[in-house]
Formats: sequence, structure tokens, C-alpha cells
Amino acid sequence: MDTLTRMRAFIDVVEAEGFSAAARKIGRSKALLSKYVRELEDELGALLLNRTTRQFSMTEAGHTYYRRASEIVREVDSLADAVRESSGDVRGRIKLSAPRTFADAPIGQSLIDFAKQHPDIVLDIRLDDRFVDLVEEGFDLAVRISRLENSSLIARRLAPFSVRLCASPELIAKHGMPVRPQDLSRVPCIIDTNGRWLTNWPFKGDSGDTVSVSVSGPIEVNSPMAARAAAVAGLGFSILPDFIAAPDIETGRLVTALDDRILPGGGIFAVYPHRRYLPAKVRVFVDFLVQWFKTTDSA
Repeated sequence: MDTLTRMRAFIDVVEAEGFSAAARKIGRSKALLSKYVRELEDELGALLLNRTTRQFSMTEAGHTYYRRASEIVREVDSLADAVRESSGDVRGRIKLSAPRTFADAPIGQSLIDFAKQHPDIVLDIRLDDRFVDLVEEGFDLAVRISRLENSSLIARRLAPFSVRLCASPELIAKHGMPVRPQDLSRVPCIIDTNGRWLTNWPFKGDSGDTVSVSVSGPIEVNSPMAARAAAVAGLGFSILPDFIAAPDIETGRLVTALDDRILPGGGIFAVYPHRRYLPAKVRVFVDFLVQWFKTTDSA
């Protein structure tokens, strides 16, 4: 049995957080994976995993080996991808990190459309609203909705991103349309605790500077989709991503306010680590997303 096979088994176990989960994921037996990892430890002369009856943890040597082994396996896979690409055969697994907001919104259809068009590529999507460490956690790339400031990553812009201040027509009829940002402190607002601003919402001030308005309301929730539903139900004003609010604005279920006071947005980006060779499967995926956002109305 070659070292690369044992190395892949170790990585699979670590990333699946267990032998049983890894066995189910890759279609091999738990006993076989345990054998591979044990042989790898014997070959290295070092313990990589501390095993107990119900769980395991990586040793210091295990952490070091996982980081370097992941890089080696990615390089090997990239080389194979390059050869396949030259013969028109692109396949493999893409480990993608994306926020739940992206997958739940209409633009999440881009992932489904890619999977339908590329059946030989397995899209392993991990939805998480935190910023994952792509290298440390073994991701091929991530979709991020923000202003990017991390120069250690390569980023490709997929689409612009902005937010809208919205409320239902019924709520505006009851409380009135805000004229200045400060008016929001006197009306119910829906707080998205997953956002950056929480209860202090920033706007353009009267003189062009940035002002922060303290808001409160009946619902605080860590989901833009839930905040949208609460706004449609008339529970308060809400700051929503444009790609989430757009369908309800078009149908009149939501009305925008203070459009000229909204701060400039960022973008939707595909980001990936600096690598010597970008795997062909990742390049195909990113190119697909760029084209999808150019041609799809829901973007």
C-alpha cells in the first residue's frame, strides 16, 4: 500500500471528524481506514491521532502532518487535473465554503446549475457564516459576500453587492416613511445578528459623513432570510442584502427607504489561496460562476 493512499485516508478521517463518518463519505470500511492510518503512523514512527471509544483528537504531530499532507495531496490532484484538462476530461471533488445566505437565496441556484452541467465534479458544499481558514481547513475555495481586505487570498468578483433598507407597506402606513436615518430610532426594526452592524446601523449623514443610528425592535435573528420574512410580515424595518430583498420589492411586498443614504456595498467573490497551480476543476467552477452571474436575471 503506497504512502499517498494512507495519506488520503488520514485526511479523509480528519475532515470527516471520525472514522465512521469518513467511511460513509468515501465508501470504504471503517476497519480499512483505521488500518491505513495505523500503517501511516507506523511508517512515520509518530502518533497522529489520539483515539478514544467515541472520538479522536489530533496530536501536535497530527496537526503538522495534516497541514503539509493536505498541500501535497492538492498538488498531486492539481497535476492530475492539468493532465485531464489537456484531454478535455475535468473531474474530481471541489470542497467549497459558502455562507448560508448565498445558498438559501435565488443566487444559490448557481451551485445547482453547475452540478447539473458538470456531473463528473462532486461539489462538496459546506455552509457556514463564519470566515473559514481555507488552507488550514482544506477548502479549495469559498464564496464570500463582503468587502475583501485579505491580500493573502486570490479573489475573483462575481457580482456587485449592496443592501437595502426595507419595510412592508403596512408598516410604513402605520409609522410613516423615514426621512432621515435618525428617524429609525423611533420605529421598530429587525436586527440581523449575523450581520456586522447589529443594533447600530450606519448611513450617509447630512454632510456626507457616516452616521450610526441605534435601533431596536421585536425580533433579533441570525438569518437574513428570517429577517426578510419578518419585514414582509410588517414587524419592522430591516437592512437586507439586495439579492434577498429584490423579489419582494418587485412584487410590492417590501418598500425601500432612505435609498440615497445607504453606504456603498462590496461584492460577491470567489476566493481561493495562492497556489502554484490552480486545479482545473476550480478554474472551471469559478469561470462558470462568473458567466452565471453575467447572464442570470436572479443575480
